[in-house]
Amino acid sequence: MPHYCWGERLSSTYLILSLCKRMKGLNSIGEDKTPKVSASKNDRRCISCRKIAPKSEFWRVVKCHPAKQIAIDLGKTLLQGRSAYLCPTAECLQSAQKKNRLGRSLKAAVTEDIYHQLELLIN
Repeated sequence: MPHYCWGERLSSTYLILSLCKRMKGLNSIGEDKTPKVSASKNDRRCISCRKIAPKSEFWRVVKCHPAKQIAIDLGKTLLQGRSAYLCPTAECLQSAQKKNRLGRSLKAAVTEDIYHQLELLIN
């Protein structure tokens, strides 16, 4: 399949070089376009602001597996199930509530009671 650029046929050398760069994760001028974020095993991402940090810096909201109830994991017991992590700030909580980010992440309806409990944890 011929490749054309501005009405002219591209040289095969140029095509081969551009394909090799794309396979390596480089852009057209040879710069690396892969993200420079190195996450460790225990790093998590906030569902609201997308910040990456160790999981101990976040709240963990869990949809418990057998009961399918939503609970806040305070670290005292290990709750198993689908979880979402949220920064312990008012801005992230308000954004998550406004855009229903917890509900979409947990694939379940999140009640106002959960949001109220998280607001109490801020203070």
